[in-house]
This record gives sequence, structure tokens and C-alpha cells, in this order.
Amino acid sequence: MRQRFEGQMKPLFQRGPSITLRLLILILLSVAMMTADHRGARLEPLRAGLTLLISPLHYLVNLPFDAGGWLSGVFTSRNSLLRDNSRLQKEHLALMAQMQRYEALEVENQRLRELLQSSVKVGGRTSVAEIISVDLDPFKRQIVLNRGTRDGVTLGQPLLDARGVLGQIVHASLYTSSALLITDPTHALPVQVLRNGLRGIAFGSGSSNRLDLPYLANNADIQVGDLLVSSGLDGRFPPDYPVGKVVSVKLDPSEPFAKVSAEPSAGLERNREVLLYWFEPGTAGNGSAAVSP
Repeated sequence: MRQRFEGQMKPLFQRGPSITLRLLILILLSVAMMTADHRGARLEPLRAGLTLLISPLHYLVNLPFDAGGWLSGVFTSRNSLLRDNSRLQKEHLALMAQMQRYEALEVENQRLRELLQSSVKVGGRTSVAEIISVDLDPFKRQIVLNRGTRDGVTLGQPLLDARGVLGQIVHASLYTSSALLITDPTHALPVQVLRNGLRGIAFGSGSSNRLDLPYLANNADIQVGDLLVSSGLDGRFPPDYPVGKVVSVKLDPSEPFAKVSAEPSAGLERNREVLLYWFEPGTAGNGSAAVSP
């Protein structure tokens, strides 16, 4: 029985080829495979298969690094986009503000060109003045200009714009002056109808868009749409310069005079620059003008 048990036992360490022999065999096998692959590329299918087998392993090994790089790129791109967006918004606001200034300058240049063209029409000496304040009293229509007596401004001097008569100077100091607009209730201006020469007096109504002609007879030849121009009979305003356009004619047989209203031609509530005019008899309408700086 002991012999049977001993016969069934296997030795713990079996003897086999030595490690050196195994290494030599592997080296020879490797050399043979390299030689065969170099000469005939016969191991290419094997290499392709091995590459296909280990590709998932490469992907799994590189996955953490790729994911880290992707997340870093995402956050970096987002922060960069936020910075660029903020910068572009600031630049956009700055450019919009600059464009608004350019548009304001363009409009101002257009107004100045119109004023200069008006100075050529009326003749005489003219000077551009800027409005620096407006009287806030609802029953007055007055403005303050940045020109005074040192610039040659005088009391009663006419004030024009590119479209019509504005008013006249009522107070002048060394550096500024005040002007009464033609719509002020205390202002009166001799006018005539351009169509037929009918003369009258245009009074201010206190409203910014209405003139009254109270002393025209009921049978006077005046119609809605007639253009009123300055008559020049006062020796102050240039003759034949637009004053307003008739917008209403009401005839009442019980009244001695017609009720005639006109809309001023000048931009009384829209001007920033106006034209000071020095009346010189015999020069109005001759096409010559000297514009003061």
C-alpha cells in the first residue's frame, strides 16, 4: 500500500530545459521571425491581428489622459469665449457711442451748410451762433446765444435759420445775448403774401407752432397754403425771407377781420445753431454774403 501511495505521488519540482536554453530558443525564434518578416513580410497578418487585439487596451490606457485634455480644452475654450464676448461687448458699446457722435457731427455739419447757404440767399453779413439755453417759461419764447456785444451783436438784430425767420435780439451782454422768437406773444413782424404781395403783421401766439395775422379784412385775398415772407418794411429783417405758411383762414361776417393762422417756417424748437444777420440796405437778395467765423 505504501508503494502504491509513493507511486502515485509526483515530484514537487520537475526538471526541464534550463533557462539559458529557453532564452536561446526564444532568441533564435525571434531572429527567424524577423528575418522572415523582413524578407517576405509574412508576419504582417499576425501583426495586424495583434494590433487589433491590443487597440482597446491602448484606448483604455489613454482614456484618462484624453478625457482630462478634453475637459481642460472645454473649460479653457469657455473661459476664452467669455473673455472674448466681454471684450467684444465693450468694443461694440464704444463703437456705437463713437458712431452716435459721428452721426451728430454729420447732422451738425448739414445744419451749418444749410445756414451758410441761407446767408448767401439773404446777402449782407452773417454769423453763426449756438443756442446755449432756452427759457422754460411756457408763456415766453426766448433763447440765449453764445454771442454778445464783443461779436458785434446789437439790440433788434434779426435771427434766422436755414428755413425762415426766427426772431430778434432783445438783450445783449459782452459774451451772450437773448433773443425773442417770432412765436412769443409780444413779438410782431411785418409780412406779406408771396403770391400776391398782400401785407400784414404776424404776431406770436405763445405756441411754438402758430402765428396769428389778426388785422386782415374778411375780403382779403389770402388762402390756406400761402407762403408768408418778411416784407422788409421795418428796415430790420431781410425782405422776402420765409416766415410761415398759412394753415387756417376763418371768415366771420359778424367780425371786421378774418382769423388767419400760419405755421412758422423756421425750426423754432429744433435748432442748435442760428444765423445772426446784419441788415445792410441794398444788399439783401443780391447773392453776396460775408460769413463771420
